[in-house]
Order: sequence, then structure tokens, then C-alpha cells
Amino acid sequence: MIDGRPDDDVQLTARQARGAAREARRQAKDQAYEDRLARKRSKDVHFLHGHHVIDAAGLAEAFPEPETAEYTSVTVRRRITHGVTLVLLLALVVAGVVLAGMVQRGDLVLHFGVPRHAPAAETCPPGPFDYPADKTVSVNVYNGGRTEGLAGKVAAELKKRGYKVKAVSNGATPYDAPAVVVSGVAGQAAAFNLQRNVAGAEYVQDDRKGATVDFIVTSSYTNLVDAKKVDQTPGPLSCPRLSPTPAATAG
Repeated sequence: MIDGRPDDDVQLTARQARGAAREARRQAKDQAYEDRLARKRSKDVHFLHGHHVIDAAGLAEAFPEPETAEYTSVTVRRRITHGVTLVLLLALVVAGVVLAGMVQRGDLVLHFGVPRHAPAAETCPPGPFDYPADKTVSVNVYNGGRTEGLAGKVAAELKKRGYKVKAVSNGATPYDAPAVVVSGVAGQAAAFNLQRNVAGAEYVQDDRKGATVDFIVTSSYTNLVDAKKVDQTPGPLSCPRLSPTPAATAG
């Protein structure tokens, strides 16, 4: 309006509205304060020092457990396969530990490393044989007994005497002699040499071509004959598992 009264009325109404809003906020704060005081004085177990206490039911309501998932048949088969695989791997580990313990204690001897040769003779080779020098003899040493490290020990002793030690490993023999000496025809003299170094050693011949000799020590092995007491005179091989030679039978 020209005299300005309607504009004054509008401004007055706006100020009143702002004042009413401020008054409402003040009353709300006052009411909230009164409510907190009331809760502090209250014996209600759901409030502690004016704060709302959430119990198990409230937690369950706020955080509901997820519904059980429905697995597909592919997922079920995969999980079963994984479980079976883990069980088998665990069984293999346990079996390996048990076997290692048995081998270490000597309860189990793993026989491997001995070349397989077919028996080549049924009669004991004719002699006599000259005793060759130790340094000319090539020998493989095998542990055919239950004593751990026996092959290595014997190999070290043979090296001290000048023998050419080749393979050193575990082995096997069906015989119970202290040592079994095995060679082909070319190695008979070398076998004779080694047989003289172990009391009670037995000779067995196979079809190998070279002169290398296998020296298999067993559980009944004790030690080598003292180097100074080894009989180096010519003589025959001892072959109790083979038939005597015709000459020996005739004699």
C-alpha cells in the first residue's frame, strides 16, 4: 500500500514466525533435557545413565541372521572333492612321517640301488685265483642289513685300503652271510680279493660284463679282517650256494 502499513504487517508476521520457531526449539531442548533426567532417575533396566541399553533381542532385531544359503549341486560336489583331497594329503603326510621314523630306527629297510643281473652260474668258478692289489679292485657297497649307515662305514674302510669305491647305497640279498660278493666272470679275481677281507663271505656270480664287484653287507656283518692279517695267497672262491666244480668233486 502507499502508506506502508500492509508491508509492516508482513514483516511483523515473519518476525513472529521466527520467534515461534525459536521458542519451539527451546521447548524441545528443555523437554529432551527433562526426559534424560527422568530416565536417569528411572529404574527401567533399558536405560543406564540416561542412555538406552540394547539387549540381545534388540541386537537380533537390529542385526538379523542371514538366511541359510541354498548351495547348488556343483558347489556341494566341489566342497566334497576339496574335503576328500585334504584328507588324502593329510594321510600321505602322516604315512611319510611314520615311514621316515621306521627307516631311521632301522625297523624298515628300503632296498634299492642294486643293479639287477641274472644268475649266470650254477657251479662255483674253478680256481685258484691270484690275490690282486686292492687298488685295482672297483667295488659297489650296499647295505643289505638293518643297521643305518653301514654301507657308508664299510665304504670308508675300503677306501682306506685303496679300493676304488663306486656306488654306496641300500641293497638286498636273500642270503644271511656276513657279506655277499657278487661279480661277473671278469670280476672273479676281484671278488676273491674282497672275500678274503670278510670272514664267512659268500660268492655269487651273475651275468654282468665288467669287472666291478658288488659287496653287500648284512645284519650279521661285524667288521673287515685286519688289513695285516688278510690271506693274500692264491686260492679258490667260497661258493656255498653253488655246486662244487667237477675238479673239486673228483678230488
